[in-house]
Order: sequence, then C-alpha cells, then structure tokens
Amino acid sequence: MPELPELQAHAERLTDADAGAVLAAFTPLSITALKTAVPPPSAAVGRPLDRVTRRGKHLLLAFDDLTFLVHLMQGGRLRPDPGRSRRPRGGLARWTFADGRALLLTEAGTEHRAGVWVLAGDPSGQPPLDGLGPEADAVGPDELLGLLRAHPMRLHGWLRDQRILAGLGRRLANEVCWRARLSPFAPTARLGPDDAERLVAAIASAVEEGLTYERSLSEMSASADRPGGVHHRGGESCPLGHDTIRSVEYRSYTVAYCPTCQTAGRVLADNTTSKFLR
Repeated sequence: MPELPELQAHAERLTDADAGAVLAAFTPLSITALKTAVPPPSAAVGRPLDRVTRRGKHLLLAFDDLTFLVHLMQGGRLRPDPGRSRRPRGGLARWTFADGRALLLTEAGTEHRAGVWVLAGDPSGQPPLDGLGPEADAVGPDELLGLLRAHPMRLHGWLRDQRILAGLGRRLANEVCWRARLSPFAPTARLGPDDAERLVAAIASAVEEGLTYERSLSEMSASADRPGGVHHRGGESCPLGHDTIRSVEYRSYTVAYCPTCQTAGRVLADNTTSKFLR
C-alpha cells in the first residue's frame, strides 16, 4: 500500500499538473467507488481544483469548500487519463475537466476496496479522517513517548496503526524498526525516552529517503522498487554488514529485521504463535 512518501510526492505531482483545472464531471465507474451520498459530486462541477494534498494515507482533491478524498488501498492508483476509455481496466472513478484532461482512479485485482468520499467544509473532523492520529513525521520525542505508553502493543503493529500515527505502513514499519535498532516485537510500554528519540530520528530519515526517491519519478513507484534496508530483502545481507536479514511471515504482511542490529542476535520464530523476543 502506498505510504506517506509515495502519497505526498504524488499529491505534489497532481497539484503541479492539474491545479486550476475546472471540473466538468465526476463519473463513478464502479458501484463500490463512491462512499458518500451527501454532498453529491456534482456540487463540485464548475469549480477549479485548488490543490491536491495528503492526510495519512489519503489523497485530498480540494475544490473550494468541497473535497474529494481518495483512499488507494493496496492496488489503487490515481493517474492522468488521456484516453478516457468507456471501460478502462480496473477503473473505479473518473474526474473530467473542462479543458479535456481527466484523472482516473483504478485498482488492480477484484476486491475494489479503494474509494472516494465527497466532503463539505473541513475534512479533518469527518470520517474517514476523524479517527487518524498525528502525522508520523510531525511528532516529537515527548509526544511519541506518550503515545508509546498510551497504546501498549508490539512496536511493528503500533507503527502501522493509523489511529496512533498516520502515514506509515508495512514497509516503513520495517525500516523504522531497523533504523532505530529496535525489535519489531518490542512492547511499546517498555520503551523509554532514548527509544523515543531513536524512533523519531528513524521515522524522519526513512520518510525523507522515500520522499527523495519518489520526487525523482514522474509517477508513483512500484512497491518492489522503493528504497530501504530490510523491507523485501529477506535472505540478503544487512546493509551494515552485520547479519542476514530475516523475516516473520504473516498472512497479509511480512516483518523484516536484522538480528544483530535489532534483537541481540536472536532469530525470531517464523510463526504467529511462538513467544517472540522482546
């Protein structure tokens, strides 16, 4: 799933390309695409696109006081649509502008979990944004320490929980744990001020690395191409040369880590029922 760096850079690209374009039509291409009924998308017709921004893992297309909020989920993409095919492959929704330009929301696969919300006024206090935690890259050590203690759980899951910190996902959780030299299964309630300092620094460096890479591209990267030290690198050597990167496999994601860097050399059992290293 695209995370903070990918979505931030993509929002910047869309703003550069389409800000000022006047909306002519919004067309749902799938019955699952539009998640709200009021206000209707047609209320934005005739208004220019002010900008595209990001909150957590959501894109926000602002048309004055109306906002189209887009969640790409795992396989979604929002791209220019010069062909404007009647039945585009994976097409969920299309924004058509008065000058003939268009944006197309697509999603790979058959689940069609990506979607669009139309929100009036300030979107930040409305679903689905109202339950999000602070932006992951905007939290300082003291605030982060408070969040660690307020939400006792394993660190990897804590980093991915959008209600605690917004914007991080599976890849960045792996990268942040490795950069902070902390076990992905460390109990957050046992982490202290020094750990919070390292986590803030790790989040900042991982996000900046991702942003620098994404801003060098003309469109959003593929997951396998994104930079990092441990994610998708199970069986390879740790970039610091300390050990072999190991993995703990779950049904829908993989925890990657370096034993020497993060778990005092111990290898975590690769199943979900073992007693993990703290």
